[in-house]
Amino acid sequence: MAEEKHHTEHIPKWKEDEIEQIKKLILSHKVFGMVGIEGILAVKIQKIRRNLKDIVVVKVSRNTLTERALNQLGGNIPGMNKYLDKQTALVFTNESPFKLQKVLEQTKTPSPIRGGAIAPVDIIVQKGPTSFPPGPILGELQSAGIPASIEAGKVAIKDTKVVCKAGEAVPQKLATMLLKLDIYPLIIGLDLRAAYDERMIYEPELLKIDENQYISDIIRANQNAFNLSINTAYPTSATIGTLLAKASTEAKNLGLNAVVFDSGIMDALLSRAYIQMISIASKAVEGGADAVGDDLKKVLEAVPRPTAAKAPDKKEEVQKEEPEEVEEDHAEEDGMAGLGALFG
Repeated sequence: MAEEKHHTEHIPKWKEDEIEQIKKLILSHKVFGMVGIEGILAVKIQKIRRNLKDIVVVKVSRNTLTERALNQLGGNIPGMNKYLDKQTALVFTNESPFKLQKVLEQTKTPSPIRGGAIAPVDIIVQKGPTSFPPGPILGELQSAGIPASIEAGKVAIKDTKVVCKAGEAVPQKLATMLLKLDIYPLIIGLDLRAAYDERMIYEPELLKIDENQYISDIIRANQNAFNLSINTAYPTSATIGTLLAKASTEAKNLGLNAVVFDSGIMDALLSRAYIQMISIASKAVEGGADAVGDDLKKVLEAVPRPTAAKAPDKKEEVQKEEPEEVEEDHAEEDGMAGLGALFG
């Protein structure tokens, strides 16, 4: 303990002030995170800081001072120390960690690569024309390993080629030519390593969300929940209207099929009875014009009927067969009796 006290007494005042400032920023914001700033020029960091000033506070400090500040705050906060590596900056916000991740991703832009830097991905030069006229540029491209020639009075890339594989150092000549060809292999910006929110540490893999897919999943879940509620007749504020409409329709159908006399379906019952009456009367008239009364005849005459070819031969045959005539007469009498009972 004496040794630790002796060590803290010799911390310069500016370092103590820096540690206190970091602690103050952490305590005054809902979320803080650590971002990698390797390879980012100070000018770009300043520009990012200005662009994010209404949402995120960006602070660059020494890793050792940041570690001291986190340790002094205690709790779960020192767990963020493992994300301190190389060039690190702190970011502070009152937004959610998910919003922080999204905002930081928007700071990333394509950037040129320097000679000697390690290629993060395969660097590919595509076949096609360039804007360069013939001149020394042709030899420079070829010297950098880029297949070039003259086509239609311009320098052109003859073939698509991987000029540097991922993990290899980029030669200075190639870096210069890539810049001239407007090829930017690097994506530079604030790279979130972890975010701290309410004693929880979130790594970027948990924070990268496909918003379109997320919204689609919510819509699908809502539709499934709605259908489940309807199919199980579970009333909620969102489904009660549909359930009542469905119940009303089913009740009307039941009433119609069971011929239940109710004010809500009387019009439908009468309409169906009328159609059935017309159908029966039409069949009865086919057996003889006197099968229905005059009033019903007028109704039948007003009903449009499809034209059908008559078969006089069959009618003549029926008239010649006496037994069948007798049976039809009886059928007509039975039909009249039935209609009389039906229509009064």
